[in-house]
Amino acid sequence: MAKFKASIAQIDPVWDRICSEAENAIKDEPLMGSLLHQCILHHARFEDALAYRLSMKLASAEMSEQLLREIADSAYEAEPELVNSARADLVATFERDPACHRFLHPLLYFKGFQAVQAYRLGHYLWEQGRRDMAYFLQMRISESFGVDIHPAAKIGKGIMIDHAHSIVIGETAVVGDNVSILHTVTLGGTGKEDEDRHPKIGNGVLIGAGASVLGNIKIGDRSRIAAGSVVLGDIPPCKTVAGVPAKIVGEAGCDQPSVSMDQLLKKCMGEG
Repeated sequence: MAKFKASIAQIDPVWDRICSEAENAIKDEPLMGSLLHQCILHHARFEDALAYRLSMKLASAEMSEQLLREIADSAYEAEPELVNSARADLVATFERDPACHRFLHPLLYFKGFQAVQAYRLGHYLWEQGRRDMAYFLQMRISESFGVDIHPAAKIGKGIMIDHAHSIVIGETAVVGDNVSILHTVTLGGTGKEDEDRHPKIGNGVLIGAGASVLGNIKIGDRSRIAAGSVVLGDIPPCKTVAGVPAKIVGEAGCDQPSVSMDQLLKKCMGEG
């Protein structure tokens, strides 16, 4: 058993840690044993547990847990990058969210993480031409998590969506890697225009609570958007913007604002 666990840790240290945390959680709270066994310890791989959890959260009278599990299993088998992105999102959530104390927390409890992984399934289906099923998943994600992400949107990995109330991401939006988004954020259009009409968010960007980024505009890498801002024009890299409409109010203040999660209008600790 010890040798088996060591080999699993070498292959997938994220999954090994989740399993260890689940065992410890059962010792701390035995009443959670059934849930933790069903969601984690009964599964051999991270992707199996993820497929199970998403299917249970998204199932309804219109689409059974079994059918959704088959869709997820097939997607993860065909496109391993979906699982790699999920691992990156989970680690990002653990590192950036001070309320996340275990790796298993996003998988079990955090609707921001779960919504992004469900979106990733919908995006995969969209790319495969299964548009109606992708739209169905978009509907269920909105109903279950309060997050509305069009399945055609393109989202990188290392994404952390904190709290995840009322998130809206439009059809032609693009979100880079290592982006942090707080609640009530909109990446939307400015009217009824067709074609490319939504924002392009660079890598390492931090978007504060209640911010709206509207139109086919570019937000430069490692920028910060202050809470409540309305961004209507391009933002250069490494800047902080605030206000309605948003204006540049200073530098981003650090190399990775999405990781530091510093939302005050000042430079990050130890900088400048």
